Amino acid sequence: MRRALIEKLSAPFDLECDEIASDKSISHRCAIFSLLSSDKSRISNFLTAEDTLASLAIARELGAAVEREGSEVVITPPKEIREPSDILDCGNAGTAMRLYCGFLAGVEGSFVLTGDRYLRSRPMKRVVAPLRSIGANIDGRENGNLAPLHIRGASLEAFDYRSPIDSAQVKSAMILAALRAEGESRYRESLLSRDHTERMLRGMGADIRTDNDGWIVVKPLEEPLEPLDISVPADPSSAFFFAVAAAITPGARVIFRGLALNPTRVEAFRVLEKMGARMKWTLLEDRYEPIGDIEVSYNGRLEAVEVSEKIAWLIDELPALAIAMATAKGRSVVRNAAELRVKESDRISSVVEALKLCSIETREFEDGYEIVGGELRPAIIDSRGDHRIAMSFAIAGIRCSMQIEDVECVDTSFPNFFDILSHITKVEL
Repeated sequence: MRRALIEKLSAPFDLECDEIASDKSISHRCAIFSLLSSDKSRISNFLTAEDTLASLAIARELGAAVEREGSEVVITPPKEIREPSDILDCGNAGTAMRLYCGFLAGVEGSFVLTGDRYLRSRPMKRVVAPLRSIGANIDGRENGNLAPLHIRGASLEAFDYRSPIDSAQVKSAMILAALRAEGESRYRESLLSRDHTERMLRGMGADIRTDNDGWIVVKPLEEPLEPLDISVPADPSSAFFFAVAAAITPGARVIFRGLALNPTRVEAFRVLEKMGARMKWTLLEDRYEPIGDIEVSYNGRLEAVEVSEKIAWLIDELPALAIAMATAKGRSVVRNAAELRVKESDRISSVVEALKLCSIETREFEDGYEIVGGELRPAIIDSRGDHRIAMSFAIAGIRCSMQIEDVECVDTSFPNFFDILSHITKVEL
């Protein structure tokens, strides 16, 4: 088990960063959506992390020809999806498992999706149940709640589905299923979750629209989609760790180049700005996704904040935001975030217990937590195999020194995280 020792910073940092990991959500979708196209998809700046390479490997197992040189990827789709001779391994990637469930539900053949021990403990019923309701044949442990999942492609019914949870993964699985359903389908969520799937598939020519009542309307495919030609932007969820680092370090500044600026992806930056961090935003382009630069700099001690709205827009950034809250003046509260309990770890308990070890006063709720800002103290933190817990408390280490146990998980999403952190701390990690 690998560990990382982070020493407290003795001086501010000024960092211009164009090495943030490519966007994981978009990279997953590039691998999967290319299978729906008519010709070669060309993807530059593809995230070469364990999670996204798993999606790419599954595309190959399903019959795609995949050429990769570094982060440059060319995917030639098969004429028909091939029934694989072996199981399909998603590694630690919940996005891969849930999206491939929707993609394969209407494909003729037998498919088994599995993953590592952490992924095999994560709930899949949230995707399996709505897919079953439209005719999908999916089974697994605990009646389909836990992987390995077995999918036998079936004819899918058109649907009107109002989701009880705001989840981009559930929505994406249902949209992918709708593309093979027998008629027009409609999907509705209370709050718009991250919308990469709708944007990218529309960009490829899919007939997907949102009506005046907020229903996402999807027509089944009549012919293959146009191939992707995309450069994957930098991941704002990954950049946010270093945004927090700048916001809590006197005199610090960081400029991120080429970030995805999709409104459903930068809400955590907006919250950090509300807490008092200085921000400068620059939009540079907008094709599949809005892309641009963000500058974040220290502007004095942060102020406490309550986060209870647009949770689906910042669910992945909440562990890092908890570090900002732990240094802020006052009492911060996170509510309506029960979704945190079904991530790579139970992130509510992971955050609360780790902050207690750092001598920060916390209170746990079923759907969130309360954090009283104070002075972080050195601690030994068990990441619980969760990359975002590992990275969040590594950032906390620049305030107080920290030992993080089990940091191999960081490779699943942000392989060069510790390289960038080493540049800030001037210490090899």
